[in-house]
Amino acid sequence: MTDNPKPYWFPAKRYGWGWGPPCAWQGWVVLLAYALVLIATSILFPPAGNPLAFYAGLVIATAALLLVCWLKGEPPRWRSGGE
Repeated sequence: MTDNPKPYWFPAKRYGWGWGPPCAWQGWVVLLAYALVLIATSILFPPAGNPLAFYAGLVIATAALLLVCWLKGEPPRWRSGGE
C-alpha cells in the first residue's frame, strides 16, 4: 500500500501560487518536451518571418503545459510558506 494514492508530478510552490520544479520523472519529461517544442517552433516559424505562427505555437505549447500541471500537479492555491 502507498501513503499517497495519487502521486503528483509537479509540487505546489512554497510561496505564491502555482507549481515548482517537477518531482517525478514524468514531470521532467513533460518539461523537456515543452522546451523541445519551443525550440522547434522558433526554428520552424522564426518570429521575424512569421510572427503569428510563432506566437500561436508558444501560446498552444504553454497552454498544454499548464493543462498538464493542472491535471498532474498539486492543487494550486496561494501559499505563504508556513504550511
